[in-house]
Amino acid sequence: MAVIHHTVLKPTKLELLTSWLPTRPWYAGGTVPPEPVKAGGFRLDDPQGEVGIEFMVVTDTAGPRPTAYLVPLTYRGAPLEGAERALVGTMEHGVLGRRWVYDGCQDPVLVARLLALIEGRAQAQAQSASDTPDREITRSYTGDAPLTASPTESLTAPVTAIDDRDGTALAAPHGTTLRVQRVLTPVPDGAPLLPPGATGHVAGPWLTPAGARQQSLFAVLLPDPRG
Repeated sequence: MAVIHHTVLKPTKLELLTSWLPTRPWYAGGTVPPEPVKAGGFRLDDPQGEVGIEFMVVTDTAGPRPTAYLVPLTYRGAPLEGAERALVGTMEHGVLGRRWVYDGCQDPVLVARLLALIEGRAQAQAQSASDTPDREITRSYTGDAPLTASPTESLTAPVTAIDDRDGTALAAPHGTTLRVQRVLTPVPDGAPLLPPGATGHVAGPWLTPAGARQQSLFAVLLPDPRG
């Protein structure tokens, strides 16, 4: 299990995101500089114990209407070869030293663990506490074929991620598409959570700046359009 260190980060995660978010195609703030605040999220464990994996929800309060974003991040002790375009920035960690922070949708370790979570072979962990499962994160998988190989398989190559105006599409096994929702839309109680035909998902709660609890789809697995 990953150990959560409560220590000083320079710059902070939110400071890194203030510069990075406006560079994304799905950033909805236009030319207004973002003012991100932490709104929720969860973590996943790397079986190798090398990569920190966090799914952070932040709310940008700069505009007239706050916008919530899902920002998957990975934290590495050395650069990921070939992933220069995925680098969010570097920070100094009070315990671990220099950390390279990457857009998790382009990090093969995060993508593999997200598929394992959808399949039920990984457990979501609390964002700010060590060795504590997050029971509020839901997942499902209705497919027949396995999505992941051995949890100890070495994964090193960066992932090709295609961004659009509200999410990121990733190629997944068996011709499926793993779509990570970047701009979060609250789902009312009782409303359908999954799009038609979806074969898997991850969803969870987050808090508005006013403290209201919302539920959103974080990631969805879509079938091969060729059937």
